[in-house]
Amino acid sequence: MEASLASAFGLGAVVCTTLAYVPQVLKAWRTRSTGDVSLGMFLFMVVGMTCWLIYGLLIGDVPLIVANALTLTLATIILVLKLRHG
Repeated sequence: MEASLASAFGLGAVVCTTLAYVPQVLKAWRTRSTGDVSLGMFLFMVVGMTCWLIYGLLIGDVPLIVANALTLTLATIILVLKLRHG
């Protein structure tokens, strides 16, 4: 039962942290405006998520891999839009 509860919380965390980027991606994509987005923050986030993804790949943790691959994709989109439309 404890493993199921832990998995449920982990899944909830993945959903929340990944979906948190969707409104920012949509807004930046639609408006082509990223003036209020911190370049430094997204650079560090992308580097950090890349490290988490590599870590997940090295230990073979599928939930960690999926979560960080999805979130890294969204954060990278924002970063690219920031660099293009600053």
